[in-house]
Formats: sequence, structure tokens, C-alpha cells
Amino acid sequence: MKILLISDAWKPQVNGVVRTLENTSTELEAMGHEVRVIGPDGFRTMPTPGYREIRLSLMPGRRLDRMIEDFLPDCIHVATEGPLGMAARRWCLHHEVVFTTSYHTRFPEYLRLRAPVPTRWTYAWLRRFHGAAHRTMVRTRTQKAELARRGFHHLEVWPGGVDVQLFRPRKQRILDLPGPIALYAGRVAPEKTLEDFLGVEFPGSKVIVGDGPARKTLQAQFPEAHFLGYQYGEKLARLVASADVFVFPSRTDTLGLVMLEAMACGVPVAAFPVPGPIDVVLEGVSGCLDKDLAAAMERALRLDPTDCRTFAAEFSWRHCSKIFLDLVQPIPDLPPTCTSSRPSPRTVRTQTLSDMANQGAAE
Repeated sequence: MKILLISDAWKPQVNGVVRTLENTSTELEAMGHEVRVIGPDGFRTMPTPGYREIRLSLMPGRRLDRMIEDFLPDCIHVATEGPLGMAARRWCLHHEVVFTTSYHTRFPEYLRLRAPVPTRWTYAWLRRFHGAAHRTMVRTRTQKAELARRGFHHLEVWPGGVDVQLFRPRKQRILDLPGPIALYAGRVAPEKTLEDFLGVEFPGSKVIVGDGPARKTLQAQFPEAHFLGYQYGEKLARLVASADVFVFPSRTDTLGLVMLEAMACGVPVAAFPVPGPIDVVLEGVSGCLDKDLAAAMERALRLDPTDCRTFAAEFSWRHCSKIFLDLVQPIPDLPPTCTSSRPSPRTVRTQTLSDMANQGAAE
């Protein structure tokens, strides 16, 4: 099957959405499917105001139309609600082609942190965006229930995964710092509320792996913390495995794949009892949740690393990718009625197969 993923979040961005799509693509291809990801790297872009690391595609419509029609997908999944996602949604509706979407990020809350935009306005727009999809995939049961209360429909859970071969316990630590070591990995942005982690009293060392618009401010405010910038692959996994506790202070994430990666390394998680952590952390086994983050960190240090690893091993990317495959909606075999003179991909494919059959009969 030919599967098309369209996302405003893609390499070289570093975040959970990109890792999810990248690993899902790899697993789907290993299962024999042909996958193409259309991201901002194929278009002219501009940096997002206030977050230069994320680039937005400029007027992608016509070019995106050609890319979709050239690929002739069997399934279309729109992963994000940015310029590419909106252009893909518009194309699907115009050609009466079914598609699925996913809801990865608490965009209304993130936007409210940066601008005086009421969250109810943004949620109303998101309901309209996702309401046109055959189904919308969310990351956790908690998120599904929350969005259902806000009037979203056709919601299904597509859980996150972890590469348990890369993220695993290591015999040798690469962080030569006074212990115990408390580590965070991810975007360094206002919505992550890292000051709640960096501001607590802790007897050892605090490490931040990642980068983002809040780094300079936090580095000046908390000079005793160690900021290591973005790290990737093996180096990232070894850094995470060098920690004694992984701290996840965000109150707005929909999942937080980094928590699963930390557990797979045998590192317990300390977090607030909010959506995301409550769906991923097994209290008292793979981590501790508490409104008092310092208390959660202290209790997490006493947990068994083996239990953390055992719990995380249940979340494989192959399992999550099979769920995604069950949730994506194939485009019907019958060509849709198009209001444009340009034929739809399904029409083109049907005509092509018909021509091949006629040519074979003639021979």
C-alpha cells in the first residue's frame, strides 16, 4: 500500500512528532508498504515567529497538489494543522478524497502562552480542521476524553513508541558530574515550564539536553545547570542512560515520548500528575507523579531501574505502527466525483490500470 504522510513538523526539526513519523515510516516500510513524507523541506519556508527552529511552508498549495497527484497514494494522513496540513486538507475536500489526521500538540495552550488568543477560539478552529477527517488519531486515552469533552469526534488512540534497542541501560556513564543526576531532554521552550525543574533544590546535578527559544533566558537564570544543546541517536541515548532520574516538568504535552525513552534506559521519571505523564508513567514502578516536583524526584530515585525497563519494553514502534495502519483510511476504489477538471489520483490510477488491461487484451 502507498501511504502519504503530510506534516509541517519534519526533519531537521527535533521533537516528538518528527520522531513518531520517522519511526512509523521506517516500520511501515519494513512491513512492505511504500511511504512518502511531505514536509517543509520541499518548500520555501519562513521561521515561526518566536520559534526560529520551526519553519513554516510558504504558499505550498500548487506544489503540494502536484506532489500528491504524482505519488498516487492509497492512504493520506495529515499529521499537523500548519500550512501544509491545511493545504492537504483543502485538496482532499476538493477532490472528495477521505483522509485521516492526528492531534499531537496542545496548540491552543502553546499559542496562549505567546499571544492573547483565547483557547476557545483555537479549539473551535481545530474542531473544524479535524472534523473533516474520517478519524483523528490522538496519543492517549486521557487526551481522547479531553478532546471529546471539547466537541471533537471520530477519535482513536494511536500510542507512542520507543526504540528499545537504542534506548537501553548502559554500564558506563558519559556524564562526569556530581550525583545524583537529574536530566531533562526535549525542546527548551516556555510551554515546558523548565523553571519548575531548575528552581527546585536538588543535592546533585541538573542537566538539560535540547535547545529552543527559552535556553538563553534559563541559562542566565540558572547558571548551575548544565545545558548540552541538541543531541541525537547514540549520544542522546547514552546521556539519558547516565541520569538517575528523568524530570518532565511540562503540564501541556499530549504524550512525551522522551519519558518512554528514559524508562527504556532504566531511568525513572519524575513529573506532575497531568495528561501525558499519567498516561505513560506507572506510579511507583516506572516513575513518580506529584504536584511537588521535588518530592517526585526524591521518590523516583528509590525506584528499581529494571522495573522501568520492563515497563517501557511493552511500547515498541512495530506495535504502534500496526495500530496506525489499522486506523488510516484507504481511498475507495471507485473514483470520487471531482469538481475540478483535473482528475483525482484514484481516477488517474483507475484509467491507467484500464489502459494496461486493454493493451494486454489487444496483444
